[in-house]
Amino acid sequence: MKILVTGSSGHLGEALVRVLKSESHEVIGIDLVPSLFTNGVGSITDRDFVRTYMKGVQAVFHTATLHKPHIISHNRQQFVDTNITGTLNLLEESVENNVQSFVYTSTTSTFGDALTPDPRSPAAWITELVTPIPKNIYGVTKMAGEDLCQLFHRNQRLACIVLKTSRFFPEEDDQQQVRDNYGDMNIKANEFLYRRVDIQDVVQAHLLAMDKAGTIGFNRYIISANTPFSQNDLPELFRKAPGVVKKLVPGYESVYLQKGWKMFPVIDRVYVNEKAKKDLGWQPAYDFQRILEKLRVNEYPFSPLTKMIGSKGYHRL
Repeated sequence: MKILVTGSSGHLGEALVRVLKSESHEVIGIDLVPSLFTNGVGSITDRDFVRTYMKGVQAVFHTATLHKPHIISHNRQQFVDTNITGTLNLLEESVENNVQSFVYTSTTSTFGDALTPDPRSPAAWITELVTPIPKNIYGVTKMAGEDLCQLFHRNQRLACIVLKTSRFFPEEDDQQQVRDNYGDMNIKANEFLYRRVDIQDVVQAHLLAMDKAGTIGFNRYIISANTPFSQNDLPELFRKAPGVVKKLVPGYESVYLQKGWKMFPVIDRVYVNEKAKKDLGWQPAYDFQRILEKLRVNEYPFSPLTKMIGSKGYHRL
């Protein structure tokens, strides 16, 4: 199968190109930034550029985007140009070239203010039924991209799957207060309880979405690691998270004590992946329990793919 991957020089784009090529697909990568995984260097805001690389393509993985950290380096118009116009160009050319499946990488950041409960409320239980309330230009433009996908399925019958991924980037946390109080690996391990996913599992979700798109037509899915929490745990999570974790994951404290780590005192939201598991047949391999098992024997806790790709930072173009 001939597959186009946008953002092929980035974390997820490179991961997809690596895995797709290992499965003998013909892969075309495009990105603003040159790399060993990119065939065409240019902008998805240029429809002629997109058209050049779309010929004969049967599936599109659209991972290219301006991210939340770009808010400090790019203006709102650039977010609109890349995240909305760029997505529109890809959708238009997908229709023109009879693409069979279009997989759009979105983000749980689109939920925005819906993720922050009132101080008197329990932690937020986030499923696809929660109404997004974007709180910045990144969230607004990613949500617009999702809606464009839905529109193109409705009116042009393009099979589109939206994957709302939780955190998988290896870069440091964007909040100084968190970085000051926790080590980087400690932060990421904690997040696997409720808001992080391994890039290997993200890739697998994308491949399944490509295969199932024709049958599903259109839908949105949260892509995050399995959580040990249930809705009954939400009140305590927002007040005494370590106690809940201790009850549900016996033995975590001994591993953390060995590492000199600590659990967050408060967990304010839980991303729920049940719909993706049911509809896509997705089974994420990495969760908090597996991370603990790796740490207990002093092994690298994340996937080999995570280690292979490493940290790239965020492009400044």
